[in-house]
Formats: sequence, C-alpha cells, structure tokens
Amino acid sequence: MTPTFIAIIIATGLISLLSLSGSLLLFLKKNLLDRISIFLVAFAAGALMGAAFLHLLPEAIEGIESPNAFLFILFGFGIFFFIENILHWHHSHRNQKAHASFGSLALLGDGVHNFLDGMIIAAVFIIDIKLGFVTVLAVALHEIPQEIAEFGVLLRAGFSRHRALVLNFFSATTVILGGVVGYFLQGILGQWISLFILFAVGIFLYIGASDFVPEIRKEQGLRKSLGLLFTFAAGIFLMWAVLFIE
Repeated sequence: MTPTFIAIIIATGLISLLSLSGSLLLFLKKNLLDRISIFLVAFAAGALMGAAFLHLLPEAIEGIESPNAFLFILFGFGIFFFIENILHWHHSHRNQKAHASFGSLALLGDGVHNFLDGMIIAAVFIIDIKLGFVTVLAVALHEIPQEIAEFGVLLRAGFSRHRALVLNFFSATTVILGGVVGYFLQGILGQWISLFILFAVGIFLYIGASDFVPEIRKEQGLRKSLGLLFTFAAGIFLMWAVLFIE
C-alpha cells in the first residue's frame, strides 16, 4: 500500500467516525444544541467557501486551458441540487418534519453525499497531500452539523436512538468506499482529476451557499447575527491561514 492510499483510508475513516457526533443529541438539551449547532454551521460555511476559493479552485485551474472546464463547477452544484430536490433530501438543521420513508431517503442521500466526499478526498490526496488534509478539514467541519441534523431526522422519523446511530454510522462509511474507488480510478481518470476537483468546488459552494448560509440568515437579533458573521469569517480565515503552512 502506498502512503497516499494509507492517508486516504485514515482520512476517510476519521470522517466516517464523525457520524457519531449525532449522539450529542442524547446528552445535550435541545435549546443548547441549537445554539451550538448554528455556530458550527456558520464556521463550516466559511471553511467550505474558503477551501473552495483559496485551495481547490487555484489548484484545479493550473494547466486547464479550456473555459468549458468551469462547467464542472456548475455540474457539481447541480448534482446536489438534484439530490435535495428530487430525492427530497435536505440536511437543514432544525424544524424538520420527518417520517419513516423520509428517514430512509435521508440515509440514501447521506450515503451518496459521503461517497462523493470520499472520491473528492482521494482525488485531492492524489494531487497533493497538503491539499488533501485541507479538504479533509473542510469536509470534517461540515460533517459535524450535518450528522447532528441527520441523527435528529432519523429520530423524528421514528427510529430508535440506537438504530438511528448505527444506521447513520453505516451511511457514513460510504466515504471510505468513495475514497477507495477514487484511489483505484486514478489510472483511468488521470487527466480528469483536475476537472473532478472543479466538480468538488461546485459541491462545496452548494453546501456552503445554498444550505448553510440560508440557515444562518434565519437567525434574528443584531448581536447574534454579528456573532455568526464573525464565526463565518473565522472559517474563511482558517482556510486562508492554512496557505502559510508548509
């Protein structure tokens, strides 16, 4: 096994373990969890936007001459629009009305999402180890509020706490499968990896701008809004600061 493959397995394994963050619902009061999770959402949104614009996009456009390549950003954006609107999967973070069939669709959507995350992580690690860790950090930050919300959806859908936790974990392990598939497809994809990273940029922008930012904007009160804006900026600053780590 190559060092890159080992790094991909470790990174995706850690990401899958973040599904257990949903168990926070078992220990924290709902009001406290809501106050914490919205700041996690703001920080994750900033980190996703920062990773997309400061790391992934500059790396992907090196050596790409055709302006048509940027269609892959729109393609990645559109894929997640399809997942949320056709499969009725929306990982918002509060006030969800769920039932058993919706819970199953949520698991399916989450599994597809995690599989794509794994392929993205693998593609980026293949290009550059440092960029791979930046991507893992961005993915991890958005996985925490997402998995908490996902666990809440399953509980509202009628799943027991134990079953919801187990099913959510197994859904999260598709990130490992995506990482393995992405690694072994590198020989086939080869020259397409940069385009796949543009696809990842579209996904990051969709999650950050279409899912997370609207959740932040629902909050009322100047003090809280300023706090969320600062937290959002802190996520961007984190990704900017990583640029100076050799």
